[in-house]
Amino acid sequence: MPRSCGFGQRRLLLLRYIGLGWLQNKDSGSRESPNRGHVSMSTIVLSEQEDLAHAPDTGKKKRDDSLRSLMQPAVGVFAPTTTVAEATEMLRQQVQSAFITYLYIVDHDNRLLGLVVMREMLLATPETRLVDIMIADPFALRRDMSLGDALKAALHKHFPVYPIIDDDDRLVGLVRGPELFANRAIELSAQAGEMVGVEKEERLFTPLSTSLKLRHPWLQVNLLTAFVAAAVVGIFEDTLSRLVILAVFLPVMAGQTGNTGCQALAVALRGMTLGEVRADSAGHLVRKEGMLGFANGLLVGITAGVGMFAYALIQGQADPVWFGIVVLISMVVACTISGIAGALIPLTLKRFGADPATASSIFLTTMSDVASMGVFLGLATILL
Repeated sequence: MPRSCGFGQRRLLLLRYIGLGWLQNKDSGSRESPNRGHVSMSTIVLSEQEDLAHAPDTGKKKRDDSLRSLMQPAVGVFAPTTTVAEATEMLRQQVQSAFITYLYIVDHDNRLLGLVVMREMLLATPETRLVDIMIADPFALRRDMSLGDALKAALHKHFPVYPIIDDDDRLVGLVRGPELFANRAIELSAQAGEMVGVEKEERLFTPLSTSLKLRHPWLQVNLLTAFVAAAVVGIFEDTLSRLVILAVFLPVMAGQTGNTGCQALAVALRGMTLGEVRADSAGHLVRKEGMLGFANGLLVGITAGVGMFAYALIQGQADPVWFGIVVLISMVVACTISGIAGALIPLTLKRFGADPATASSIFLTTMSDVASMGVFLGLATILL
């Protein structure tokens, strides 16, 4: 057969393979199982039988513990001296039972040397060796990584497939990007529940008794912290009796400061999950959230102060301007405290070895209520 004809057929095969890959993408997890027969190193190197290709172990490993739980056997593994024509012939068989995105180049000890993308295969001549068109020292994940560490390492890569290597840089398997990020997304989705005392184990069809056992303890904790906020209001009972108008704005103060703190808490938890919050950046996080709380409190306080002034004027209060000033100052101080608390609470929980996401908002709500009501009623007692 003339060489040009073979080259054209090779291109057609690769183009058909790429189209087949899109169709197989949805069920690639179940079809990624290579032919484990032994082939000469001059053409292709497959992963060894022992320790080098681990199927996902869902029985003994939790999916959120180790990268090994998502690892699939390595396919498309070639020797560096393999030519494009030889690799194409091998792919002709492998793509029938596996979804191959990259070609992985390994040495005699199965150490990962590089990878080849399909575009380079299409553009290369049949005699070209894979070592000449491979990307040397490609990005790879370590087999003993936790899923959290793997996600942080791959966060800005966005590759469809990641090779997995052991401590000796031997290729031991693959993990698909969508599976890696989907698994982490499930854990991130549990944070919203953990922030209010709903455990990640609870699902829609969790038995009623189990859900009650998981949720109720945190509600008792929330009740105790609510007593603290109620005690603060009780301290200023005389002020409220004298200036009943202040009671109208207590929910406004609590709502705005609480929302400010929750925003800071969400950013802090997200940063801790993605590995952005470290010892050297924790101070920056606290300062930033404090300044944001001050700025937001000032802007919201101006609006709320104008509203308080108008309401006090309608109610015929003697000094409506001072009512507006009290609201403005209280909003600035309380939002600043709430923003700082939203950043400090998860950091404090982590320092003491607790889960930063667990019931953080319960403690934050208490801090926000105490700050908003205490500052508001305290200033009102002094200035009005």
